[in-house]
Formats: sequence, C-alpha cells, structure tokens
Amino acid sequence: MPTQVALPDAGWRELLDCALGARQRARAPFSYFQVGAAVCASDGRLFGGCNIENASYGLTVCAERVALWKALSEGAAGFTRLAVVADSPQLTPPCGACRQLIWEFCGEIPLLLADLQGRWELASSRELLPRAFDAGFLT
Repeated sequence: MPTQVALPDAGWRELLDCALGARQRARAPFSYFQVGAAVCASDGRLFGGCNIENASYGLTVCAERVALWKALSEGAAGFTRLAVVADSPQLTPPCGACRQLIWEFCGEIPLLLADLQGRWELASSRELLPRAFDAGFLT
C-alpha cells in the first residue's frame, strides 16, 4: 500500500526530486498525463526524463525510456534505482515496454512509484516483470 511516511533515505529523495523536475517538462498535449522519471547511475549521476507525446501516437515516448536513453547516451553503464512520478489516483508503474527496457539495462533494481500527493511505494524490477525475457534466451 502507498504510504505518506518519509522516504527510506536521502538518495531516494534526491531521485524523486529529479523525477518531479523532469515531469514539469513533460509534453502531453493529447493525454494531459504528465510523467517524470529518474534513474541513478552506479557512479551517482542522476538522469531525468519526461514523457513526450506526438500527434502520431506511436511515436510517443515514455519518461522512463527518456531517462534511460539519456543515461546510456552519456556513458552510464550500471544503475542502482529508478523513480517514476505521475499525478493519478493510483501510483503509476512503468508500461510493459519500459519494464522490458528497465530489465534489459538495469537488471534487478528497486523502483519508487510516487504521486504528487506524497504517496509512494517501492517495487522491484523483477516484481514488475516476472519471467523477463533477456539476452540469456538468445544463446
């Protein structure tokens, strides 16, 4: 259940603040559903991303993918945690495509799902994508 108590540590607060800042830059002129995400690289760098919609809906990109792609394009190789924030009645987990990319590039990491009212919960990438497909199946 979501709770309104303090986050587990200052690292989560910093990551959540990065995701909140990214959410402010979301481009959601069709759904009006603004999402922010942030990923923490193993070296401590934070990378934020927001969802960006397009009139050709298939070209819309999720906040989680933007954050990961920014991190990867800047040379980050390992990740320790990820946060997703949206303003919705229920805490919003990543979509299926984002879950796959999180598993592919981050492996087993904790995720913070949060909203603008201060509710949050922790989940794991394995919990969100059980029996994940990865490169191990290609050999």
